Amino acid sequence: MDYAAPNENIAYIGLLADEEIELDSAALALSGLDHEGVDLDPYLVLLREMNAVLDAERIACGPEALKSGQAQAAVLARVFGNRFDFAGDSSAYDAPLNADMIRVLDRRRGLPVSLSILYVAAARRMGWTAYPLNTPRHLLVSVGTESDRAVIDPFNRGALVEPEQLAALIGLTPDTLTSSGSLYLEPMSNRMALVRLLLNQATRAEQSGDSWRARTLYERMTIVAPEHGAGWWTLARLELAHGDVEAARSSLSAMLEVTRDRERRGHIAAALERLAGQSSL
Repeated sequence: MDYAAPNENIAYIGLLADEEIELDSAALALSGLDHEGVDLDPYLVLLREMNAVLDAERIACGPEALKSGQAQAAVLARVFGNRFDFAGDSSAYDAPLNADMIRVLDRRRGLPVSLSILYVAAARRMGWTAYPLNTPRHLLVSVGTESDRAVIDPFNRGALVEPEQLAALIGLTPDTLTSSGSLYLEPMSNRMALVRLLLNQATRAEQSGDSWRARTLYERMTIVAPEHGAGWWTLARLELAHGDVEAARSSLSAMLEVTRDRERRGHIAAALERLAGQSSL
Protein backbone atom coordinates (compact mmCIF):
# COMPACT_ATOMS: atom_id res chain seq x y z
CA MET A 1 0.00 0.00 0.00
CA ASP A 2 1.23 3.48 -0.85
CA TYR A 3 1.46 5.67 2.23
CA ALA A 4 2.99 8.68 0.47
CA ALA A 5 1.60 11.83 2.06
CA PRO A 6 2.30 15.55 1.79
CA ASN A 7 4.34 15.78 4.99
CA GLU A 8 5.01 19.44 4.23
CA ASN A 9 1.45 19.98 5.50
CA ILE A 10 2.68 19.28 9.04
CA ALA A 11 6.17 20.80 8.79
CA TYR A 12 4.92 23.94 10.55
CA ILE A 13 4.29 21.95 13.75
CA GLY A 14 7.96 21.08 14.11
CA LEU A 15 8.88 24.75 13.75
CA LEU A 16 6.53 26.02 16.45
CA ALA A 17 7.53 26.59 20.03
CA ASP A 18 5.82 23.95 22.17
CA GLU A 19 3.44 26.42 23.80
CA GLU A 20 2.35 27.66 20.38
CA ILE A 21 1.02 24.26 19.32
CA GLU A 22 -2.77 24.07 19.34
CA LEU A 23 -3.23 20.41 20.18
CA ASP A 24 -6.57 19.57 18.58
CA SER A 25 -5.96 21.34 15.27
CA ALA A 26 -2.43 19.87 15.09
CA ALA A 27 -3.83 16.37 15.67
CA LEU A 28 -6.41 17.06 12.97
CA ALA A 29 -3.66 18.10 10.54
CA LEU A 30 -1.84 14.83 11.23
CA SER A 31 -5.04 12.89 10.63
CA GLY A 32 -5.62 14.71 7.37
CA LEU A 33 -2.48 13.14 5.92
CA ASP A 34 -4.29 9.78 5.90
CA HIS A 35 -7.49 11.12 4.33
CA GLU A 36 -6.57 12.48 0.93
CA GLY A 37 -9.29 14.74 -0.45
CA VAL A 38 -11.16 15.08 2.86
CA ASP A 39 -12.02 18.68 3.68
CA LEU A 40 -10.87 19.52 7.21
CA ASP A 41 -13.02 22.63 7.46
CA PRO A 42 -16.14 20.83 8.80
CA TYR A 43 -14.00 19.32 11.55
CA LEU A 44 -12.55 22.71 12.43
CA VAL A 45 -16.13 24.02 12.56
CA LEU A 46 -17.02 21.22 14.99
CA LEU A 47 -14.08 22.15 17.21
CA ARG A 48 -15.29 25.76 17.21
CA GLU A 49 -18.83 24.62 17.98
CA MET A 50 -17.67 22.61 20.99
CA ASN A 51 -15.62 25.59 22.09
CA ALA A 52 -18.69 27.85 21.84
CA VAL A 53 -20.82 25.47 23.91
CA LEU A 54 -18.09 25.23 26.55
CA ASP A 55 -17.77 29.01 26.60
CA ALA A 56 -21.54 29.38 27.05
CA GLU A 57 -21.41 26.97 29.99
CA ARG A 58 -18.50 28.92 31.47
CA ILE A 59 -20.39 32.21 31.21
CA ALA A 60 -23.58 30.68 32.62
CA CYS A 61 -21.75 29.35 35.66
CA GLY A 62 -19.95 32.62 36.32
CA PRO A 63 -16.30 33.18 37.21
CA GLU A 64 -16.77 32.67 40.95
CA ALA A 65 -18.24 29.21 40.48
CA LEU A 66 -15.40 28.07 38.25
CA LYS A 67 -12.37 29.02 40.28
CA SER A 68 -11.45 25.46 41.23
CA GLY A 69 -10.00 22.81 38.97
CA GLN A 70 -12.76 20.44 40.00
CA ALA A 71 -15.48 22.88 38.93
CA GLN A 72 -13.78 23.48 35.58
CA ALA A 73 -13.36 19.73 35.10
CA ALA A 74 -17.06 19.18 35.77
CA VAL A 75 -17.99 21.61 33.00
CA LEU A 76 -15.59 19.91 30.58
CA ALA A 77 -17.13 16.52 31.38
CA ARG A 78 -20.64 17.89 30.95
CA VAL A 79 -19.85 19.34 27.52
CA PHE A 80 -17.62 16.62 26.06
CA GLY A 81 -18.83 13.53 27.86
CA ASN A 82 -22.55 14.32 27.94
CA ARG A 83 -23.47 16.97 25.40
CA PHE A 84 -21.16 15.73 22.62
CA ASP A 85 -20.98 12.08 23.75
CA PHE A 86 -17.19 11.65 23.62
CA ALA A 87 -16.05 8.48 25.37
CA GLY A 88 -13.42 5.78 25.16
CA ASP A 89 -13.83 2.94 22.71
CA SER A 90 -13.69 -0.07 25.02
CA SER A 91 -15.08 -2.49 22.45
CA ALA A 92 -12.36 -1.88 19.86
CA TYR A 93 -9.61 -0.26 21.91
CA ASP A 94 -6.73 -1.18 19.60
CA ALA A 95 -8.44 -0.11 16.38
CA PRO A 96 -6.22 2.45 14.56
CA LEU A 97 -9.18 4.78 14.05
CA ASN A 98 -9.19 5.55 17.79
CA ALA A 99 -5.96 7.54 17.33
CA ASP A 100 -7.12 9.14 14.07
CA MET A 101 -8.59 12.53 14.97
CA ILE A 102 -10.91 12.66 11.95
CA ARG A 103 -12.42 9.33 12.91
CA VAL A 104 -12.51 10.28 16.59
CA LEU A 105 -14.59 13.35 15.73
CA ASP A 106 -16.79 11.29 13.39
CA ARG A 107 -17.48 8.54 15.91
CA ARG A 108 -17.11 10.44 19.20
CA ARG A 109 -14.95 7.55 20.38
CA GLY A 110 -11.21 7.30 20.86
CA LEU A 111 -8.17 6.44 22.93
CA PRO A 112 -7.22 8.25 26.16
CA VAL A 113 -4.62 10.33 24.28
CA SER A 114 -6.91 11.46 21.44
CA LEU A 115 -9.73 12.37 23.81
CA SER A 116 -7.33 14.11 26.20
CA ILE A 117 -6.11 16.30 23.36
CA LEU A 118 -9.68 17.56 22.81
CA TYR A 119 -10.23 18.30 26.51
CA VAL A 120 -6.91 20.08 27.00
CA ALA A 121 -7.17 22.26 23.90
CA ALA A 122 -10.71 23.35 24.76
CA ALA A 123 -9.88 24.06 28.41
CA ARG A 124 -6.96 26.25 27.44
CA ARG A 125 -9.19 28.33 25.18
CA MET A 126 -11.25 29.10 28.27
CA GLY A 127 -8.11 30.42 29.92
CA TRP A 128 -7.90 27.42 32.25
CA THR A 129 -4.71 25.57 33.11
CA ALA A 130 -4.86 22.09 31.60
CA TYR A 131 -2.41 19.54 30.32
CA PRO A 132 -2.13 15.83 29.59
CA LEU A 133 -0.51 13.87 32.41
CA ASN A 134 2.51 11.74 31.68
CA THR A 135 0.93 8.64 33.19
CA PRO A 136 1.83 5.21 31.82
CA ARG A 137 -0.62 3.19 29.74
CA HIS A 138 -3.71 5.37 30.30
CA LEU A 139 -3.35 9.10 29.68
CA LEU A 140 -5.24 11.41 32.02
CA VAL A 141 -5.81 15.17 32.14
CA SER A 142 -5.05 17.71 34.86
CA VAL A 143 -7.33 20.74 35.12
CA GLY A 144 -6.60 23.68 37.41
CA THR A 145 -3.50 25.08 39.05
CA GLU A 146 -0.94 22.91 40.80
CA SER A 147 -2.35 23.78 44.23
CA ASP A 148 -5.97 23.17 43.22
CA ARG A 149 -6.12 20.72 40.37
CA ALA A 150 -8.48 17.94 39.45
CA VAL A 151 -7.44 14.84 37.55
CA ILE A 152 -10.00 13.53 35.07
CA ASP A 153 -10.31 10.62 32.68
CA PRO A 154 -11.58 11.62 29.22
CA PHE A 155 -11.84 7.93 28.29
CA ASN A 156 -14.49 7.69 31.03
CA ARG A 157 -16.42 10.78 29.87
CA GLY A 158 -14.30 13.13 31.94
CA ALA A 159 -14.96 11.40 35.26
CA LEU A 160 -13.00 12.66 38.24
CA VAL A 161 -10.08 10.40 39.17
CA GLU A 162 -9.70 10.09 42.93
CA PRO A 163 -6.20 9.74 44.44
CA GLU A 164 -6.82 6.07 45.26
CA GLN A 165 -7.83 5.36 41.65
CA LEU A 166 -4.80 7.23 40.35
CA ALA A 167 -2.48 5.31 42.65
CA ALA A 168 -3.96 2.00 41.47
CA LEU A 169 -3.65 3.03 37.84
CA ILE A 170 0.06 3.68 38.08
CA GLY A 171 0.78 0.83 40.50
CA LEU A 172 1.43 2.80 43.67
CA THR A 173 -0.09 2.99 47.10
CA PRO A 174 -1.85 6.31 47.86
CA ASP A 175 0.81 7.34 50.42
CA THR A 176 3.61 6.63 47.93
CA LEU A 177 1.77 8.67 45.32
CA THR A 178 1.64 11.62 47.70
CA SER A 179 5.37 11.53 48.31
CA SER A 180 6.49 10.89 44.72
CA GLY A 181 3.55 12.05 42.66
CA SER A 182 5.54 14.62 40.73
CA LEU A 183 7.35 11.82 38.95
CA TYR A 184 4.13 10.46 37.52
CA LEU A 185 2.03 13.60 37.34
CA GLU A 186 4.41 15.78 35.40
CA PRO A 187 2.83 17.72 32.54
CA MET A 188 3.23 16.22 29.11
CA SER A 189 4.37 18.76 26.55
CA ASN A 190 2.21 19.46 23.52
CA ARG A 191 4.82 17.96 21.23
CA MET A 192 5.06 14.77 23.26
CA ALA A 193 1.27 14.43 23.35
CA LEU A 194 1.33 14.37 19.54
CA VAL A 195 4.22 11.90 19.63
CA ARG A 196 2.19 9.65 21.89
CA LEU A 197 -0.76 9.88 19.50
CA LEU A 198 1.46 8.86 16.58
CA LEU A 199 3.19 6.19 18.64
CA ASN A 200 -0.14 4.50 19.33
CA GLN A 201 -0.73 4.19 15.61
CA ALA A 202 2.85 3.22 14.75
CA THR A 203 3.05 0.49 17.38
CA ARG A 204 -0.20 -1.07 16.23
CA ALA A 205 0.89 -0.90 12.59
CA GLU A 206 4.15 -2.70 13.29
CA GLN A 207 2.43 -5.29 15.48
CA SER A 208 0.08 -6.04 12.59
CA GLY A 209 3.04 -6.53 10.24
CA ASP A 210 2.64 -3.27 8.32
CA SER A 211 6.18 -1.91 8.63
CA TRP A 212 5.68 0.58 5.79
CA ARG A 213 2.79 2.21 7.63
CA ALA A 214 4.86 2.25 10.82
CA ARG A 215 7.75 3.88 8.95
CA THR A 216 5.46 6.60 7.61
CA LEU A 217 4.20 7.36 11.12
CA TYR A 218 7.72 7.54 12.56
CA GLU A 219 8.68 9.90 9.75
CA ARG A 220 5.81 12.15 10.84
CA MET A 221 6.99 11.83 14.42
CA THR A 222 10.43 13.17 13.51
CA ILE A 223 8.82 16.10 11.67
CA VAL A 224 6.55 17.02 14.59
CA ALA A 225 9.21 16.41 17.26
CA PRO A 226 12.66 16.64 15.60
CA GLU A 227 14.42 16.53 18.97
CA HIS A 228 12.76 13.27 20.01
CA GLY A 229 15.71 10.92 19.60
CA ALA A 230 13.76 7.67 20.05
CA GLY A 231 11.69 8.51 16.97
CA TRP A 232 14.80 8.84 14.82
CA TRP A 233 16.25 5.58 16.16
CA THR A 234 13.13 3.54 15.39
CA LEU A 235 12.79 5.19 12.00
CA ALA A 236 16.36 4.19 11.18
CA ARG A 237 15.60 0.60 12.25
CA LEU A 238 12.59 0.44 9.93
CA GLU A 239 14.53 2.02 7.08
CA LEU A 240 17.21 -0.62 7.46
CA ALA A 241 14.55 -3.35 7.49
CA HIS A 242 13.46 -2.00 4.11
CA GLY A 243 17.02 -2.00 2.80
CA ASP A 244 17.25 1.79 2.68
CA VAL A 245 20.72 2.29 4.15
CA GLU A 246 21.10 5.90 3.00
CA ALA A 247 17.86 6.89 4.73
CA ALA A 248 18.91 5.05 7.90
CA ARG A 249 22.26 6.88 7.93
CA SER A 250 20.44 10.17 7.52
CA SER A 251 18.09 9.39 10.41
CA LEU A 252 20.94 8.32 12.70
CA SER A 253 22.88 11.48 11.80
CA ALA A 254 19.82 13.57 12.66
CA MET A 255 19.54 11.75 15.97
CA LEU A 256 23.20 12.44 16.69
CA GLU A 257 22.54 16.15 16.16
CA VAL A 258 19.86 16.26 18.86
CA THR A 259 21.31 13.78 21.39
CA ARG A 260 23.46 15.08 24.21
CA ASP A 261 23.79 11.92 26.32
CA ARG A 262 27.36 10.66 25.91
CA GLU A 263 26.52 6.94 26.13
CA ARG A 264 23.68 7.24 23.66
CA ARG A 265 25.84 9.23 21.28
CA GLY A 266 28.36 6.39 21.43
CA HIS A 267 25.67 3.89 20.39
CA ILE A 268 24.62 6.10 17.48
CA ALA A 269 28.23 6.58 16.33
CA ALA A 270 28.80 2.83 16.50
CA ALA A 271 25.68 2.21 14.40
CA LEU A 272 26.84 4.74 11.82
CA GLU A 273 30.26 3.10 11.69
CA ARG A 274 28.68 -0.31 11.02
CA LEU A 275 26.74 1.20 8.13
CA ALA A 276 29.79 2.86 6.59
CA GLY A 277 30.38 1.59 3.09
CA GLN A 278 27.04 -0.15 2.85
CA SER A 279 24.54 0.85 0.17
CA SER A 280 20.80 0.54 -0.19
CA LEU A 281 19.30 -2.52 -1.80
